Amino acid sequence: MAWSIAQVARMSKVTSRTLRHYDSIGLLPPAWVGDNGYRYYEKEQVHRLQQILLLRDLGLGLDAVAEVLNGTDQLTVLRNHHRWLQGEQQRLSRLANTVARTIEELEGGDEVELEELFDGFDASKQERYEAELVERYGDGAKEHIAESKKRMKGWNRADADRFINEWQEIARELGALFTAGKAIDAPETQELIDRHYRWILLSWTPNRESYTGLGNLYVDSAEFRVNFEVDGGNMAEWVRDAMAHYAQTRL
Repeated sequence: MAWSIAQVARMSKVTSRTLRHYDSIGLLPPAWVGDNGYRYYEKEQVHRLQQILLLRDLGLGLDAVAEVLNGTDQLTVLRNHHRWLQGEQQRLSRLANTVARTIEELEGGDEVELEELFDGFDASKQERYEAELVERYGDGAKEHIAESKKRMKGWNRADADRFINEWQEIARELGALFTAGKAIDAPETQELIDRHYRWILLSWTPNRESYTGLGNLYVDSAEFRVNFEVDGGNMAEWVRDAMAHYAQTRL
């Protein structure tokens, strides 16, 4: 019994692009490749994919996942992950305290300093995002990351609030268009994608390739993808395709 890459992607809710990436790094080679160039997976590979997703859900990076699955020093990997979990527990405690202090401020209490407002946020997650971007897109991604950090360094709290609020409004309107069944090239969709692009310009300046790549990341990264769940459906692919169309026609 064998399944095509499209069938495995549909069953596992992992994109074909991600499966191809897993193959390219040697983490999940297909059972065989057909004359048409398509990858095919058998039960052994499907079981391995399940293990990969379970380990990723625990927070392990792809290198650590490969070590576990290949039986290389599993005990060390698990001990390192245990330490990570303990650190995560402490971080969540700080984050809970940060949220509590923010609630007190909004209820009329003392103002929280801007630096303290982000105490407990996951810096390591940001580092993983950045590493993934560099891995996918090379030195160009490094330049975009540096540009973004430079632009945002001088922001005050009001700037940060406006940035977050703008994204929340865009996300809500994207959800409404997606639920309404609007096509990716519909004028309403493309105008909203243009608003998204102009929002991105506040932190960095993507070109056609990098803006298309950002849309791919929205789909391929589980941590990004979860932000696009709407009424039980996931509009990440719809947003990605709309962004790709915008990039091809306007950038």
